[in-house]
Amino acid sequence: MPDMPHRPHSAAQQMPDAPTPPARSPATLTAPASAPTATRRRVVQGLGTGAAALALSQAATAPSAQAASTQNTLGTQPPAPPDAAGAPHGPRFFSPAEFAFLRAACERIFPTDALSPGAIALGVPEFIDGQMDTPWGRGELWYMQGPHRPDAADNLGYQLPYSPQQIYKIGLSGVITWVQQTHQAAFETLPPETQDTVLRALEHNATQFDGHPVSLPAKTFFEQLRADTIEGAFSDPIHGGNRHMAGWLIMGFPGARGDYMDWVDRYDTPYPYGPVSISGESAEHG
Repeated sequence: MPDMPHRPHSAAQQMPDAPTPPARSPATLTAPASAPTATRRRVVQGLGTGAAALALSQAATAPSAQAASTQNTLGTQPPAPPDAAGAPHGPRFFSPAEFAFLRAACERIFPTDALSPGAIALGVPEFIDGQMDTPWGRGELWYMQGPHRPDAADNLGYQLPYSPQQIYKIGLSGVITWVQQTHQAAFETLPPETQDTVLRALEHNATQFDGHPVSLPAKTFFEQLRADTIEGAFSDPIHGGNRHMAGWLIMGFPGARGDYMDWVDRYDTPYPYGPVSISGESAEHG
């Protein structure tokens, strides 16, 4: 199979030279307590306009008739209305148990610190839940035909027959059972240090999750979760993440402003205006 296509970034194509920012691994989440609290802000600000591909990402909306045999059916109800705090009432694709794991795992991948909110406050779990009900989530934008060769070399690209929906369903079912058997507790109830240990084990492919017709490597599930967590933290708020554009405020990204070219080369001058969403919502620097 050819390489797995990335999530489409049609809006980001307007931005020049926009490489994908690096994702943080759980290993970075357990730094000694004496580590400077400004580390994440410096790293994120260093992304600069390189985060534009995520900041303005827009999932395609064209429907397709393709559906895989093991795919779970997503309900057709409209998005849940936000509550008074701006958070949806509950997930539409994930079960309560799956969503509880997702919230806890996303927060460990992108945790709250003294200078910025974490994944939960940014609405990342809701972003991922919403992305499942898209052509991307259903795998309609990927080449999904066989033959599938999971044992093939990495340079031959994605070799599994699973869409993002299926990766999450198989992976969450497997990891929830695995954690329960290993720790006799749900992931979200474990201490942060233990949660990090679990996530590192997934990252290093410590197990496989049963799926049909082939098993899902734990690493594949983890990499999907990590990539989607980072994207949810920096995508345009119109997609459900980056709540209140806090992710953009961390790095001083101007968002979907029509023109900020006068400031692109002023590396030693802070950008004076807050970011703007595709929807027109704006935020001001603190």
